[in-house]
Amino acid sequence: MRTIYVVTHPEATHHVDRLVGGWFDAELTPAGERAAAALAESLRARVPKGVELYSSDLRRTARTAEVIGERLGVTPILDRRLREKSYGEAGGRPREWLDSRFVPPPAVGDRLGHDEGIPGAETKGAMAARVYAAMESILESHCEHQIVVTHGGALTFVIAAWIRMPLESAGYVDFRGSPGSVTVLREDDYFHNRQVVTLAGTARPSGW
Repeated sequence: MRTIYVVTHPEATHHVDRLVGGWFDAELTPAGERAAAALAESLRARVPKGVELYSSDLRRTARTAEVIGERLGVTPILDRRLREKSYGEAGGRPREWLDSRFVPPPAVGDRLGHDEGIPGAETKGAMAARVYAAMESILESHCEHQIVVTHGGALTFVIAAWIRMPLESAGYVDFRGSPGSVTVLREDDYFHNRQVVTLAGTARPSGW
């Protein structure tokens, strides 16, 4: 039996300042720090010893993982492939700046390679490919309990990789997770089916 707890980082400064996140290296707010501590306590109550802890290397996720690691007695493994989507020149700018320039993807056609009109921005396909690669590396381990700390946008491709959705089909998928949520993924030892047990639950153990 393998269980993966996917944590989306809690409130960061770009949320309250209404700035574009992505690779803009925002920090947790005081409220985000408190939420990270609550997440850590919830995980400590649910996760046995011997857990592995992986995280995006951006400050808001790395700090969340640090707080969790302190409670569980484990050192986070930072992996830049778990980062949020890069928004290129829009990163760190007001949301309105991005919204006024953003070109939405077509209903049909090349959604993964679509150019959103923002110089330097990552395509959905490039983001999906690196998150898939990160998950492939994580799943090479035989550890039965793993925690992955990532971002709301990256959560979609963590789950898509987990359920073995072909990358070429990932242009339409969207799993929403609010800041500070926990998604529980599980694979059984008999059928080896991969489940999404809880999608974006709250920090309280009863919420996931």
